[in-house]
Amino acid sequence: MPRKNHRGTACLAASLAGVTAFGGVLASPASAAPAAAASRHASPPPVSDFRGVNWADPRDNYADDAVVPSGLSTSDNYATTYAKSRAIVGGFAKLGANTVRLPVNPTSVNGPFWKSYRAAIDAATAKGFKVILGYWEADNAKDGKIDDQASWDRMWARITTAYGRNGKVYFEPMNEPFGYTSEEWRDVAARWLVTHRSIPRDRVLIGGFKYSEDVKPICADSRLNGTRIALHNYGFWHTDWTSVDQWKADFKERIGTCASRTILDEFGASMTTGLDYNGPVNGSNEVAYIQAATDIIRELRLGSVYWPGLRNGDTYSLTTLQGTGTRLSLKVNNQSGLDRLHWAWKQK
Repeated sequence: MPRKNHRGTACLAASLAGVTAFGGVLASPASAAPAAAASRHASPPPVSDFRGVNWADPRDNYADDAVVPSGLSTSDNYATTYAKSRAIVGGFAKLGANTVRLPVNPTSVNGPFWKSYRAAIDAATAKGFKVILGYWEADNAKDGKIDDQASWDRMWARITTAYGRNGKVYFEPMNEPFGYTSEEWRDVAARWLVTHRSIPRDRVLIGGFKYSEDVKPICADSRLNGTRIALHNYGFWHTDWTSVDQWKADFKERIGTCASRTILDEFGASMTTGLDYNGPVNGSNEVAYIQAATDIIRELRLGSVYWPGLRNGDTYSLTTLQGTGTRLSLKVNNQSGLDRLHWAWKQK
């Protein structure tokens, strides 16, 4: 969609800094068994404990076929996918992350890829990561609505059956439901909760209104009490804003009094163009935006999941994938961008 055109651009030449590497080590699928049922009853973590990155398909997760995160392949079996995922998630851990957001769609889950794609989820949870599974509509739709209700229902039934008892796995019924009115979207979300009533509400992320850009209507609906709320906000929404304070005010307006439930599970800016996010703004709306976003995350103790930790071909990608086969590693594209994440996550 037009608001995400930045994701379709080719990576620009840039000065790369701060290498992180984690070699791929093959692990037995048995090591990825779902967590014990008792984990469902542990005290839920505060949203500030979600410190993560998105791991995305090069096509921006919009696909009418299987959605495939960068570095994976539909031709790989479970063991190969597990080894690749272990290496990539290990690279995310080196960044300081403990959460990864992965895309799902009906073709990925209801079709043959699910047998191997589950290895990515299993490898992440085996390393102690929280995994957010979010539904993305097909690229031939992009109308901000569920593409096919029956297929969507089957997808979520299959996912929750597989991971409902694994306390590390979280569920986001839809990414950016901009095709619905506020009331319509809240009805969809409420029905999901009723259908999947066995899933603890603190393991569900309900996207904000429109492009997940306003969490206040979700927060105010008592039918959705107890859920987490997903917020999205991007610097390219206001290319003329070069004031850190203006961006901070914008974030706070979108959140209202709902910070304790809010996870900013998409935010990002250019990481391959040499911008210094630690320096003065110098008229850059992206520098102002990232400084404001990371300050707000830290101040309000929000959860946060950067877009993207890894996506081949995206100038916003925090890392570049290196290596071949299952021996993969990640190289940081912009150390100052990572520094700002560490600031947001209170790791510096």
